[in-house]
Amino acid sequence: MSSRHRTHDPRPAIHGSASAVVAAAYNQSGADYITYADGDPTHLFAFGGLHAYADRRIWALLETKLRELRATGASSIGILDAGCGPGTWLRRLVARARELGFTTITARGFDVARAQVQRARLLARNLSAISGVELTFDVADLMSELPEGDASVDLTLCLYSVLSHVPVASLPKISAEIARVTSGCFIATVRSAGSTPTILVDSIEKARHFRHDNRRDQFAIELCNGRHIELSFHLFTVSELRSYFAGLFDIEDLRGLDVFHNRFAPDPRWNPDLALDHQFCDELDRLEEAYATRSGFAERAAHLLLVARRRGVAVESEPEPAGSPPSRGGNT
Repeated sequence: MSSRHRTHDPRPAIHGSASAVVAAAYNQSGADYITYADGDPTHLFAFGGLHAYADRRIWALLETKLRELRATGASSIGILDAGCGPGTWLRRLVARARELGFTTITARGFDVARAQVQRARLLARNLSAISGVELTFDVADLMSELPEGDASVDLTLCLYSVLSHVPVASLPKISAEIARVTSGCFIATVRSAGSTPTILVDSIEKARHFRHDNRRDQFAIELCNGRHIELSFHLFTVSELRSYFAGLFDIEDLRGLDVFHNRFAPDPRWNPDLALDHQFCDELDRLEEAYATRSGFAERAAHLLLVARRRGVAVESEPEPAGSPPSRGGNT
């Protein structure tokens, strides 16, 4: 089907027990999930969450992609966030796209967790009311056919644990569907094979016990409040992640994120309240860049970052502004 937009079925499309279990886990994670995952929801560009370095690095990349497209003279943009959670990344992109001069912005996020979608709609209500902005959030999953038309999306996102939750056997179909709708860039992050532990739905100290069975891609969590969660979760190697998308996209970058920062982050429950050592943080940044693509180190990062472009598409980019990536604190 080659039309720009497909008929959209408003009914939730959640396929199979695996997706339902994942949806239930994130539905029940509570209002604190957004702060745990993305930091302060009222300060979009503060980047003070659990993986602050990775967030800053991803945002610098996304902002560059926006600027590249705007530099071509484009005044309209289509954005898709597959597995949007509470909608933080889509709100960041829509807000920045407006600041850069895009006058028509079509942005859609979807997630299996209804509670997260409802939260995204609430937080985005001011952006949704802006003239020229069509910002929507739906309950759906990646197992469904996307309603977007062929090559209708300039920028497609699938960040953090989304691809880790889907059945591995479905990844070829999912990657083909993402490639079908994407006219420009696809950016994804996944959990790497040697990443540090996480319980996904909340901070790790909320767990009494947890265990990941890598052979079966099964993850079991027992929270301190007595709640039990079992859900599918896959850890990726670099070559494996590349294999699912290299046949459909040109891979621009594939690297580890948070190889060092995560492991050196101070813990307020233990470390003294010391002033931020900028020289040490700058050295960590240097080490991240030096080792992010080295064999062994990338797969021991907290995340793997994939940056891909639809085949046959080239964008002439403007020079990156001095001083990027963004600063460590405060709004950018």
